[in-house]
Amino acid sequence: HAGVLLVERRGSYPLIDLRILKSNAQQGEVESGTRRKVKRLLSFQRYCHASRLLRGLVPHTPGSLHLLDDDYLGQAAHMLSKVGTWNFDIFLFDRLTNGNSLVTLMCHLFNVYGLIHHFQLDMVKLHRFLGMVQEDYHSQNPYHNAVHAADVTQAMYCYLKEPKLAEQLSPLDVFLGLMAAAAHDVDHPGVNQPFLIKTRHHLASLYQNTSVLESHHWRSTVGMLRESGLLSHLPADISQDMEQQLGSLILATDISRQNEFLLTFREHLDNQDLDLQLASHRHFILQIALKCADVCNPCRVWELSRQWSERVCEEFYRQGDLERKFDLEISPLCNQQADSVPAIQIGFISYIVEPLFEEWHRFTEPSPLSQTMMGHLHKNKARWSRLRYAHTPSETETHSHADEPERKVDEDREF
Repeated sequence: HAGVLLVERRGSYPLIDLRILKSNAQQGEVESGTRRKVKRLLSFQRYCHASRLLRGLVPHTPGSLHLLDDDYLGQAAHMLSKVGTWNFDIFLFDRLTNGNSLVTLMCHLFNVYGLIHHFQLDMVKLHRFLGMVQEDYHSQNPYHNAVHAADVTQAMYCYLKEPKLAEQLSPLDVFLGLMAAAAHDVDHPGVNQPFLIKTRHHLASLYQNTSVLESHHWRSTVGMLRESGLLSHLPADISQDMEQQLGSLILATDISRQNEFLLTFREHLDNQDLDLQLASHRHFILQIALKCADVCNPCRVWELSRQWSERVCEEFYRQGDLERKFDLEISPLCNQQADSVPAIQIGFISYIVEPLFEEWHRFTEPSPLSQTMMGHLHKNKARWSRLRYAHTPSETETHSHADEPERKVDEDREF
């Protein structure tokens, strides 16, 4: 029942310490995490001091970037003016905002959509909540970190602007879509569900080995919403319904449920029975949009797509090294000696990304953005194929098994 939804404390994962796998230099990077957090805190304090909004001054121009700290104006502000473009470089934006890309992006998008005024949100509570979310991502994860969350949020914004969808969305739809994108992987430990199950992690037991990570991301988000008091001014039934809808969106990112959502989406498109005036149909499309945003890396320009591919594979390999160290069976895609980056990406694109985005392409009828994404997707797949077969014959033989259609690709891995 919504009223008795159990929430989890932030950081309730016992830390899975990957530092044992790192070199001295990498250990120094982990130890510097505290210093980065201090810098972010100082940036937040500067924001509170300098923000014109918190001083009670309302901007006169629509779409003003007043939510940015004065220290961030300039290049970061220029980038935010182009936040709806598909070639947005989230890595550069994160550097320009001193590691605060998620907080800065979310504040800007809430301003663009007028969500702060519509829901009468308290700015201090909003920043408290967003700061909690950003800090609860593990910066030592190569892939599942706050920059990934910001990237998914930026992609979600692009999808919310699709002409087929934009005119039908309510402020609540937009609020839930952006919030789910920002928090969908919060407190991710950098290992997948099978790892948690075989190491008998307490969360695997709590969620009975089903959508373990996604359930934890959702419950953690609800915990932070309540701790920050962001929705405390709303009637209890409304805030509880918002928590449940956030859960439905975040749980949809479970990659093991890919076929379930894909088949339903395909049936709707075949039957032409999607009615976006119905709240339930809009919610389903938000689920699909979030799934697309979560796995859209292969649809980005090559320079960005390659960085994400290398990061996710590095996270896989770290898990494989950890499994090897403790004599556990090495999970699929996590053996650096057997699973190359190109082979992993070709399988991921073929079995997960292409089928989903082909249906999204149909849904948008197709839009210019969808055509651009499909173009990048096909070019990137071809480029990974060239890179794969540029290996020596022995390496090619080693990795050739990844193309076998019967191999189960990525179903046990959360992207």
